[in-house]
Amino acid sequence: MPVIQYVPKKFGQDRLAVIEQANQICAEYAAQGYDLTLRQLYYQFVSRGLIPNRQSEYKRLGDTINDARLAGVMDWDYIVDRTRNLRDLAHWGSPQNILNAVAGQYRTYRWNTQPYAVEVWIEKDALIGVIAGVCETNDVPYFSCRGYVSQSEMWSAAQRHLRYQLDDQKPVVIHLGDHDPSGIDMSRDIQDRLSLFGATTRVRRIALTMDQVDQYQPPPNPAKLTDSRATDYIDNYGDESWELDALDPATLSALIQAEIDAFKDEDEWDRRTNAMLDERQQLAAVADRWPDVTTWLREQDNDE
Repeated sequence: MPVIQYVPKKFGQDRLAVIEQANQICAEYAAQGYDLTLRQLYYQFVSRGLIPNRQSEYKRLGDTINDARLAGVMDWDYIVDRTRNLRDLAHWGSPQNILNAVAGQYRTYRWNTQPYAVEVWIEKDALIGVIAGVCETNDVPYFSCRGYVSQSEMWSAAQRHLRYQLDDQKPVVIHLGDHDPSGIDMSRDIQDRLSLFGATTRVRRIALTMDQVDQYQPPPNPAKLTDSRATDYIDNYGDESWELDALDPATLSALIQAEIDAFKDEDEWDRRTNAMLDERQQLAAVADRWPDVTTWLREQDNDE
């Protein structure tokens, strides 16, 4: 947990109280295996009544968090930026190293004998890290829409779903988006364009819904009046909107897990999982005995 001072700073009592609260919130989520974006941390402050829901408060919190990390009073791992990442190729110290890694990562595609082919699509790239855990645990593909999906990506998705259909599977998209004029419309758009390209995909919007707004009470924002869809939205839901980021990460994961479970044949899943684990153990045994394998290979070469 890197707490490193780069720039000495003195904080007043008000800012120290904010830093202490931020550390407490982040520690709670770290204990559950989650990190937070600044936006998610901000919504935790708002939902707990610590600050009002205003853009000026978001900026003020961001400035305080930035100073706290530089001053060495907040862990650098607590706040993440999920939209900017360095990409690199994997490297290995030896053949045995990669065999050990592959043994742990080996998996078969257990969904191809399921009646449904499930994918999770989420509106915001900044939340992709939140849903990664539950999707990867269930071996479900997941996708950041980044707003409205591009025509190219939507066509590619439809072709993929048509392949599911050829294998006698029913494609399902679990969709999560903001509860605002565009966020609501995106679920409709996904369904319509997949249908246009020939896929009979079932799109299930599981968040945000008005029932969830009533249940979890996320802090509201004014509906975006400049959005061309604002009039219909306000007629149906009023002049407030809500961001997906405001939901607790554990809540988002639980919503996704429940929806995945609804489409999964557990008996078939367990059968395929047990077979996969047996094969994984075989790979691990090869990795453990790699020196014996290389000796055997040399002997074969000498015999030739």
